[in-house]
Amino acid sequence: MKPFLILAATAAISIYSQSIKYPIVDTDQTRFYNNFSEISEPDEASSFYGQDAHHNGNLPSYTDNGDGTITDNITGLMWQQSLPNSKYSFNEAFEYAESSTLAGYNDWRIPTIKELYSLILFSGLTGNQGIGGVPYIDTDYFEFRYGNEYDPFSRPIDAQYVSGNAYVETVMNGQEGVFGLNLADGRIKCYPQNKEFEVKLVRGTTDYGVNNFKDNGNGTVTDLATGLMWVKEGDSIGMNWEDALNYIQELNSHNYLGYSDWRLPNAKELHSIVDYSRSPGTTNSAAIDSVFSVPSIFNEKGNKDYPFYWTSTTHDDGPYPDHAVYIAFGRALGFMQFFGDSNPQLYDVHGAGAQRSDPKTGDPSDYPYGFGPQGDVIRIFNYIRPVRDADVATDLDEETVSKPTSFYLEQNYPNPFNPSTTITFSIETQHVVSLLVYDILGKEIMTLVNETKNPGSYSVNFDASELAGGVYFYKLKSGNNVQTRKMLLIK
Repeated sequence: MKPFLILAATAAISIYSQSIKYPIVDTDQTRFYNNFSEISEPDEASSFYGQDAHHNGNLPSYTDNGDGTITDNITGLMWQQSLPNSKYSFNEAFEYAESSTLAGYNDWRIPTIKELYSLILFSGLTGNQGIGGVPYIDTDYFEFRYGNEYDPFSRPIDAQYVSGNAYVETVMNGQEGVFGLNLADGRIKCYPQNKEFEVKLVRGTTDYGVNNFKDNGNGTVTDLATGLMWVKEGDSIGMNWEDALNYIQELNSHNYLGYSDWRLPNAKELHSIVDYSRSPGTTNSAAIDSVFSVPSIFNEKGNKDYPFYWTSTTHDDGPYPDHAVYIAFGRALGFMQFFGDSNPQLYDVHGAGAQRSDPKTGDPSDYPYGFGPQGDVIRIFNYIRPVRDADVATDLDEETVSKPTSFYLEQNYPNPFNPSTTITFSIETQHVVSLLVYDILGKEIMTLVNETKNPGSYSVNFDASELAGGVYFYKLKSGNNVQTRKMLLIK
């Protein structure tokens, strides 16, 4: 075993000792990119800082058990090493799992999409029709084959692995769907259930992929299962990838919600909070737990929907690394033409909870019928939901008080707003208090409070009639206490 893998296995043991039941395996992305090419590592003062390779989590680590099985040292899951001779439909895959006695075990199962996604590595490269490609899985441990290696009439990228997650809606003009992971091109998509899939069986804990969210009452949500803390509100405006990375650094410069170590989540981190029991058509919501707030949008068809969210992970889909991964918390739409359609029509082709990728920069109007064989819609201006590592000693202690008792800055209401909003804060000791408003560039534009206040709760009206629409920050300071929040003025 390589030295860094030994360290990773040690880290995994430490994580388990802290009752982390859903440790996120790192994406294995170690290279840095701008909008179009690989670059040297950018420093904190540069654009493109804060991308996937800047944050190394639980590095992938596997053990070959010598009996046709592989154990993931981070997740604790045991996997089938080789691929079966045949591909199977969704229903056939369950029959195959039920009959398997590999290595003497009789509890093999079809993995959930979250279990399956733990295996993906974004050190992969799609290549051109399989030529020059690097599979999105560790082939030192797992057997992999391109589609044309199984069937010479198939495409090389037909290497979709079936999961146990049937879509709660239908896809592609009314077909029953199931989520699959393509380890040849690095995507999660929903496919018709009668499609033939590769199968990789799993056994072990059924806790992996199960969230345990705690609303901290201060604008953040901690997942006790993963040890990650999320911004509850997310964002309410779309931006390109570079701006998303820069925006996170802007939040950190303002100690947003009391923290200065937010990051744009990598693909696996963001995927961990998808809720596959929810969708726009079944629960009238995004595919995420109701503890989170998600703004609704009007999609390309003019219907109510929910956004795509950027990750910090570059998708080296070829011929250039000019795409970044996003997770579709709303419908993963595409333009397709079925019998009876005179022209390509917009359908939910891949399901809420799909993982695809968008160009990092550009103009969405250049893609009037999307891109690719299923006409995936191209938005480019996607949303963000910041994440940070929770402090295990405090944030994961369920007995921890969720709000500071002596100093607390509420989220303004309403938000978004036009032209005025109310900001509420609380202090428990007499002190000089300042409440300042800044623009997105960090320039102070207004002082709302600057005086000695007695203990108590206070509300201040902020009238932005003279300001342009956009994102603003407000910062409360009292003694050594500082807290910053974000608000959106719509005009």
